[in-house]
Amino acid sequence: MPAATDALLPTEGDAAGLAVDSDAELMLRFQAGDRACFDPLFEKYKGPLVHFAYRFTGRRDVAEELAQDILVKCYMGAASYQPTAKFSTWLFRIARNHCLNSVRRGEHRQVARPLSDAAEPAGGESPEATLEGRAVQQAALEAVAALPEAQRTALLLSRTQSMSYEEIASTMGTSVSAVKSLLNRAKCALKDRLAALVENVHEM
Repeated sequence: MPAATDALLPTEGDAAGLAVDSDAELMLRFQAGDRACFDPLFEKYKGPLVHFAYRFTGRRDVAEELAQDILVKCYMGAASYQPTAKFSTWLFRIARNHCLNSVRRGEHRQVARPLSDAAEPAGGESPEATLEGRAVQQAALEAVAALPEAQRTALLLSRTQSMSYEEIASTMGTSVSAVKSLLNRAKCALKDRLAALVENVHEM
């Protein structure tokens, strides 16, 4: 690592020291002028960002476009990155804000994935089982989409990105206790909604 970046890394015992990871080091080297260091970050996070954005829009093509926009913002805004949190926390804060702004402006309306887009049934699976599986999948997507924005974001960061309470709190700009409350409410809401929807599916 170039010596110029060593001074930017928190030292052992620093409160920010826990945030240092290989991604943070790559970003600092990128800041220092090593442009090739952004390539592994792009490859590592493009898939998770598409998945994250998809849960806001319900459309794969739009999610891919948003993920590209987020990575461009990350690239262009590299100078603002400070290793006071994990790189992924900083990146998904950008992702959250970008997705929310896009939806709120009406550029990409949040929708649930239609049943016709579901994958073809696996070999040997009956048409009835396939239809039921697709209906349950649709119900799950609709249930997540119906959550209030803060609950949905906390749930997605927890389930799809495996972030800790602390990382989610940092990404969302809130407290750990608030994150725990959001996740608990989201899980309760999903449990109630899915129970009713699955019951309806079985009655079809």
